[in-house]
Amino acid sequence: MNVIELRNLHYRWQGQSRDTLAIAELHVAQGEHLFIRGASGSGKTTFLNLLAGILHPASGSLTILGQALHSMDNAARDRFRADHMGVIFQQFNLLPYLSVRENVQLPCHFSTRRKQQAGDMQATTNRLLEHLGLDRNLWERPVTDLSVGQQQRVAVARALIGSPELIIADEPTSALDTDTRDGFLNLLFQEAAAQGSTIVFVSHDPHIASHFPRVVDLAKVNQTLIPSTPNPK
Repeated sequence: MNVIELRNLHYRWQGQSRDTLAIAELHVAQGEHLFIRGASGSGKTTFLNLLAGILHPASGSLTILGQALHSMDNAARDRFRADHMGVIFQQFNLLPYLSVRENVQLPCHFSTRRKQQAGDMQATTNRLLEHLGLDRNLWERPVTDLSVGQQQRVAVARALIGSPELIIADEPTSALDTDTRDGFLNLLFQEAAAQGSTIVFVSHDPHIASHFPRVVDLAKVNQTLIPSTPNPK
């Protein structure tokens, strides 16, 4: 089963004379880990925002989990994203007035499906935070008390809670050193594999690509997304 299917997808920012993205075709299978590579300004974040339903394509088809996202209205796309997607933003977008635990559990307050999938929400939250290596003494603290690396782990736990089928990550490792970055990726892959989630991860860092079995390069002429290529072993 393909989690993502795109055909002849075009997006252009208002006032621009050419497409920001023109994607002929792209399929992403269930459980696959896909890396999107490209320099700043190549359209990586735009691409993720289209996948997440935050932006709407000008033309073409975008099917996520068998649902035609391009045919949904804004409210339907918001509901679909809340139920089926976990998003890790580049700036994390944690709520500063909530505790670590409350930030992690936030998606379950917007999605009955995610809440049901989480089961015992307290136990699931504890498990995710433990697996992601966040000290138990921090769990009831406001997220503003945490370091960047610790906030990142909270953002990942929030994306993973309730077992969403699709995890979307927008350069979440940009502020990390090499060792911390590699450890973070290993934890992300372990948790996603445990719940069968598909990962789409974007970055301009070529070193991160070596962690992924499949790579797509956005930094090409004519704003065309070329077919994905397997990583060398």
